[in-house]
Amino acid sequence: MKRVSSFLGEVVEKTRIRLEKAKEILPVAEARRQAYAIADVMTDATANASSGESSSAATRPRPFESAITASGLSFICEVKKASPSKGIIAEDFPWLEIAREYETGGAHAISVLTEPDFFMGSGLYLREIAANVQIPVLRKDFLIEPYQIYEAKIWGAKAVLLHCSLLEPATLSSFISVADELSLDCLVEIHNEAEAEEALLSGARIIGINSRDLVTFNVDTGLVSRLRKKIPADILTVAESGIKTADDVRKIKDAGIDAVLIGESLMRSADKKMFLKELLSV
Repeated sequence: MKRVSSFLGEVVEKTRIRLEKAKEILPVAEARRQAYAIADVMTDATANASSGESSSAATRPRPFESAITASGLSFICEVKKASPSKGIIAEDFPWLEIAREYETGGAHAISVLTEPDFFMGSGLYLREIAANVQIPVLRKDFLIEPYQIYEAKIWGAKAVLLHCSLLEPATLSSFISVADELSLDCLVEIHNEAEAEEALLSGARIIGINSRDLVTFNVDTGLVSRLRKKIPADILTVAESGIKTADDVRKIKDAGIDAVLIGESLMRSADKKMFLKELLSV
């Protein structure tokens, strides 16, 4: 684990406590068994469905990757109740209704916060949403152990978020390998050029550029375009944080980004479907 800011340090400490409690209910060995059992069943089903084709299931794009390689800019819409910088965003929080509204509005994927202490998230939200929508779901949390990747698979996620700010390159690489074995995509989040290099060396294939500083919580609106130039064209990129208007989306599109992850502005919208359609039309 890297040396981190006081905020991330608090997050990690609470995450460790939460993980110890989770392991008392579902031990590591059993969580791993269940996750790999699901992965094996899915691989067998895919292979049977594609019998006669030359490419294997392992080489095909997974649902999350496929979603954000759609023609034009893809939209990952976030189900989020609160954040450390903004406090409670949605007092009324019908998470499943919100997810369905995103899906019918044209979202390509859904991001679900599962971190409970600072974002008021829950694995329950992810499980219910993943079971009730057809588009892929990303687990957004602060992953510090493979156990959390097993949880994501069991809950129905198609991808997980990994933070370069938290994980040493060797750990990041090992987490990507575990996710690969479980047929999960990894959205590897970066905040600066050094983290971009680490992400690439660790084997990241989808990189999220987060414009929000995790120490000050300020948003650097020019960061996405600057860092995109440091990332090879064949690596998928996602812009995160500070995206509020159609003009913001237009700038991101012009920067050559593949997808945007939008949370707060959508969550605050009275008509999420209409607002999303407006952004999709850019």
